[in-house]
Amino acid sequence: MGKNFNKVSAAGLIIALGIIYGDIGTSPLYVFKAIIGRNYIDEMLVIGGISCVIWTLTLQTTVKYVILTLKADNKGEGGIFSLYALVRRHAKWTVIFGMIGGAALLADGIITPPITVSSAIEGLRTLPVLKDLGQDTIVKIVLAIITLLFFMQQFGTHSIGRMFGPIMFIWFSMLAILGVSHIADDLSVLKAFNPYYAIQLLTSEKDAFIILGAVFLCTTGAEALYSDLGHCGRGNIRVSWMFVKAALILNYLGQGAWLLSKRGTMLDKDANPFFMIMPEWFVIFGVIIATIASVIASQALISGSFTLISEAMRLNLWPKLKINYPTELRGQLFIPGINIMLYVGCVAIVLIFQESGRMEAAYGLSITICMLMTSCLFAFYLYTRRVKLMWIWLYLAVYLTIEFSFLFANLVKFMHGGYVTVIVAGGLFLVMFVWFKSRKIKNRYVEFVKLEDYLPILQELSNDTMIPKYATHLIYMSSADNPKEIEHKIMYSILNKKPKRADIYWFVHVDVVDEPYLSEYSVQTIIPNEVIRVEFRLGFRVEQRINLMFRMVVEDMVRNKEVNITSRYESLSKNNVVGDFSFIVMEKFLSHDNDLPLHERLVMRMYFILKKIGLSEERGFGLDSSYVTIEKFPLVVAPVTNLTLKRVADRSY
Repeated sequence: MGKNFNKVSAAGLIIALGIIYGDIGTSPLYVFKAIIGRNYIDEMLVIGGISCVIWTLTLQTTVKYVILTLKADNKGEGGIFSLYALVRRHAKWTVIFGMIGGAALLADGIITPPITVSSAIEGLRTLPVLKDLGQDTIVKIVLAIITLLFFMQQFGTHSIGRMFGPIMFIWFSMLAILGVSHIADDLSVLKAFNPYYAIQLLTSEKDAFIILGAVFLCTTGAEALYSDLGHCGRGNIRVSWMFVKAALILNYLGQGAWLLSKRGTMLDKDANPFFMIMPEWFVIFGVIIATIASVIASQALISGSFTLISEAMRLNLWPKLKINYPTELRGQLFIPGINIMLYVGCVAIVLIFQESGRMEAAYGLSITICMLMTSCLFAFYLYTRRVKLMWIWLYLAVYLTIEFSFLFANLVKFMHGGYVTVIVAGGLFLVMFVWFKSRKIKNRYVEFVKLEDYLPILQELSNDTMIPKYATHLIYMSSADNPKEIEHKIMYSILNKKPKRADIYWFVHVDVVDEPYLSEYSVQTIIPNEVIRVEFRLGFRVEQRINLMFRMVVEDMVRNKEVNITSRYESLSKNNVVGDFSFIVMEKFLSHDNDLPLHERLVMRMYFILKKIGLSEERGFGLDSSYVTIEKFPLVVAPVTNLTLKRVADRSY
C-alpha cells in the first residue's frame, strides 16, 4: 500500500491536476483584484501583495499541507474526518475539532462555485464589444452554469473526470505563459521573493488586515488538497504541486508587473488584472478556459462535500441520508439531499451578492476556521506518534500565529458578507453537534445484560410449540460492543412484549472502525443452530449494506456446514426449503416520562426532527424493508423522580 501510495506516474500526475487543484488553481481569477481593490496602484501594494502571496503559498500550502499534513494519511485517505479518525481513540474530545472543521469545509463548498464561475464570466467585459454587459445577464449565465453542474451530479463524473486533467494542464500552462509574457513589463516585481516586502506592507499599511484577508484567498484550496489525498496518492500530489505552484507564482508576477506599469492610476470598477494581461484576441478563449476551470474547481468541492458527509454519517456525526452510486468507481457517490442543499446555497449566494467582488467578502472566513481545526488535530496526531514536544509546540506557534492572523483579517469582512458563511457553517455544526450529543444522552439509557443469563430461556422458547413461531431466523441489530452482552430492550422484545419464537436467534453488531475501507466480519456461535452473533467491522467510508452482507455471511456459514438454515417445519424440512428471515429494528421515540434539563430536552427534540428528515433505521443499515419489522419503544433517558401521588380513602357507594 505504502509503495503504491507514494509512487509517481504520468497518469497519476494528470489525475492530480484534474481533481485536486481546481480551487487553489483558479485563485488568480480574483486574488489580485481583491488585493488592489479601489486603491491607487503603487509599488508597496503590488510587490508587498505578491510577496505575501508567495510566502503564504510556501508556508501554508507547501510546508503545512504538502510536506507535513499529507504524512497523516489514514490507510491512504486524507481530510479532516480521516485525521480525526486517526486520533479519536486517544482522546474523545478531539471530535469538536472534527465537527467544526467539517462544517467549515462544507460551508466553503457553498461559496466556491459562485465566486469562481462569476469571476470567469465577468471576464467577458474585457472584450470591447461586451464591456457594457449587464450584471443581470452575468447572473443569469452563472445561475445557468451552476444549475447544469448540480443537475449533472446524479449521473456521476467518471467520464467527465477523465478530461479534467488535460484541461487543468492547459489552464496552468496558460497561467504560466500569460505571467511570463508580462514579467518584463517591470522586472522590479521579482523583488517580491524577498519576504521583507510582505512584512513591510503588513506593518506599514493602514488597511493591512483587509489586504491580508484578500491574500488568504490564494490558499483556500489547500484543505481540499489534503481531502483528495486518497484519490491520487502522496507522491503524485507532491510532484504535481511543484508545477502548479510555479504556474501560480508566474501568473501573479505577470499580473504584478503589468500593474506596476500602471503606477499611480486606479483600475476601473470592473477591471480584473487576470484578464487585462491577455491579448485582446485571446480574451474570449481565456474566458472559456477560465469558465471550464471554474466548473472543475466547483466539481471538486461538490464531490468532496459528498465524501465528507458520507464519512460523517459513518462516524455518527450526521443523520443518515440516501446515497446513490452512479458508477462502479470507488469513491464515486451522490447524495441527493446534500446536492439540493449545496445548490440552494450556491443560488442564494449568487442572488445575494451578484458580483464576484462582493462575494470575496464572504469567502475565506469559514475555511480559515477549518485550517485552524486541522492544525490542532495534526498537532495531536504528532503527539500520538511520540514526536518531541519541542517540534509540536514549534508547529503550533508558527501555524496558529499565521492562521489566527488570517482569521482576524477575515473577521474584518464579517459585516460585509462573512456572516453568511459563518451562519451556514454554524448551522452545519449544530446538526453535527445535536446528532453527536443526542447519542451520548441516549447511551445513558441503554441497559446491557449478560447474554448467558438468558440463553436457557431462549432455548426453551425456541422449543415451545405452544407459542406460534414468529420466524425461522430472527435477526436483531445490536449496539453491544461486548459479545457477552445484549441490550435489555432486545430481550424484552423477544420475551415480554409478544414472545417471539424462532428456530435461530441472530444478533448482528456493526463496528465502524478508523480504517477507511476495511470490510470484514466474525461469527460467534453461542449455541449451535440456536443463538449466533455476527460482528461486522466496516471502515468509515464503507456503505453499510447489511442485508447483502448478512446474506453473504449466511451463505458462507452454510458452505462451511456451520449452520442449518432449512425450515424446521416437517413438510418443508423434508423438501429442503430454506426458512424465512426476519429483521427486527427497534425504533425509538422520546417518552413523555422524561425529566431532562432544558438544553438536553432541546437537543433531543432537534434530534428527532433531524431523524424524520434522514433515513429510517432499516434504510440506514441497508435492509430490505420486506424482511423488516419496525418495533417502537419509548426512550426514557431521565425518568421523572419528583412525581408524588397520594392515596386517599376509597369512596363508598
